[in-house]
Amino acid sequence: MKLKGTMVLELTDGATGDVETVTEENMVTEAVNNILGMNPMGVFYSEERLADVMSWNDTMLPVCPNMIGGILLFPKTLEEDAGHIYEMSDNLPVAYASNNVNTTANAARGSLNQTESKVLENGYKFVWEFTPSQGNGTIAAVALTSAQGGQNGYGSLVGDASAFLQIKKLDIGDLGKAKQIVLFEAAEMDFERDLLYSITFEDSSVRVRKVRVPVFSIGLNERLDDSTYTVLEDHVVPVETFLFLGSYTKYGEFLDGQDGYWYGFSNEGNSSGNARVLWVRVSKTDYSMTEGEWTLSNAKMMAVGERDMTGSYPERKCRCCMRKGYLYVPAYDKKGIYKINVANTADVSLIEFGFTSKMKPLCESGTCELFLTLVGDLIVGGDFQVTVEDMVIHTQGSARLGSAATPLFQYKQFLVGWGGSYGNEYRHMYLLTPYLATINNLSSAVVKDANKTMKITYTLTEVEDAGA
Repeated sequence: MKLKGTMVLELTDGATGDVETVTEENMVTEAVNNILGMNPMGVFYSEERLADVMSWNDTMLPVCPNMIGGILLFPKTLEEDAGHIYEMSDNLPVAYASNNVNTTANAARGSLNQTESKVLENGYKFVWEFTPSQGNGTIAAVALTSAQGGQNGYGSLVGDASAFLQIKKLDIGDLGKAKQIVLFEAAEMDFERDLLYSITFEDSSVRVRKVRVPVFSIGLNERLDDSTYTVLEDHVVPVETFLFLGSYTKYGEFLDGQDGYWYGFSNEGNSSGNARVLWVRVSKTDYSMTEGEWTLSNAKMMAVGERDMTGSYPERKCRCCMRKGYLYVPAYDKKGIYKINVANTADVSLIEFGFTSKMKPLCESGTCELFLTLVGDLIVGGDFQVTVEDMVIHTQGSARLGSAATPLFQYKQFLVGWGGSYGNEYRHMYLLTPYLATINNLSSAVVKDANKTMKITYTLTEVEDAGA
């Protein structure tokens, strides 16, 4: 069976009564098939030790109005490719709606017309409505998404947790501290090759462990609970300049540069003067390294992160991330974020928020905390986001992750991370909900403003595949 979607968008001028109507047909992406057909790390298997597993019924099934139950409206056209399931952050949705009525103050969100929306014999009919104050902006493309993805997109001042749907919480408390540390120090995952890279600083060296974890293949003696991961290679890279600064608290972080190198940084937060940052770059191919020290004039930065693997519980607090050759570190006064070109430290800028951030972690507070992570090319912080164009978006700042030590590692719709707090250690996997289930580019863009209401009727039906 194939899915066929037809959309009718109506803009009605409140003063004149004039109606502008746009009718388009969509293409269907791989988003739904990915969720139904993929099972990375056995996320959709269940066994007795699991603390929390997503319930499929009413959360994801029936497909309509759950796995497909929301709508996203974009200011620019979308690439028409079945594999294109997330848009880049320079084209975030200007409006959206879910499978219910919007009772919040979020003016970007419309409401489902629950009377006109209904199950059809061979599909589903969605009807969404936007008042004059809702969903205003240029609309060049429309996409169906999940019910959760249509609540707040990637996040708003009303809410930002709906972008992350927890689908499994796996207790790894009995794994043992030594093995937990390897997972908690993860810097990169290669899902298709079943590999994780764990990086730390110890004994005047950068230590890189290449680890096999069952993702899409499982060995004869392996389990799906992290207890049987295997360290394939253990590389020790001696350094002379680089170290984790600090005495009692060790400050430092390792990140994937996504450019063929891993990067290590260390600084002690400074509220005045210049920022001193030690750095190291390690090649992913031959483990060669370069290192050095930066003095960033008049930069007042928070520490990039903290590590302590010597106490009762593994501790990691990550406050930085990398994107397209730049390191991002929050300002000490919580009013902005520094953007540092790792290849040219003369290229340093302060991106001002326009508000004072709460600077809380994305997860529950505890011995491990994650403050920044990269989703696609969008930097996600506690109560702010930074697009690829360095535009800042203020969001609510709710905790949306469980215990988190590592950045979130993404494979299509799936996000995985490890973390713990005071002896409670877990692996969490989430579904990134604002995916593109369909792509519907308008022949020409329309503008919704405060003089107009908008009604979108989207009919999705199952039809016989002529090629079957």
